[in-house]
Amino acid sequence: MVTLTRLNGKPIMVNALLIETIEETPDTMITLVTGKKIMVLEPVPEVVAMVQRFLQTVGLIGGTIKSLNSEGS
Repeated sequence: MVTLTRLNGKPIMVNALLIETIEETPDTMITLVTGKKIMVLEPVPEVVAMVQRFLQTVGLIGGTIKSLNSEGS
């Protein structure tokens, strides 16, 4: 879960695994796989960074990616 801020200033916890798209319209609009749309104050790059940190924390994406060509060289 990531904590974001609704346009009215109240915090909202969003399940990062359900995010389908993030758009700037000019506010940031998050669309979930359920079709629900959430408008938040945080800019798109900040939301993306928060989601990436969350995914790294739960082990869904690695901190670094190694090239297959560099192994054993």
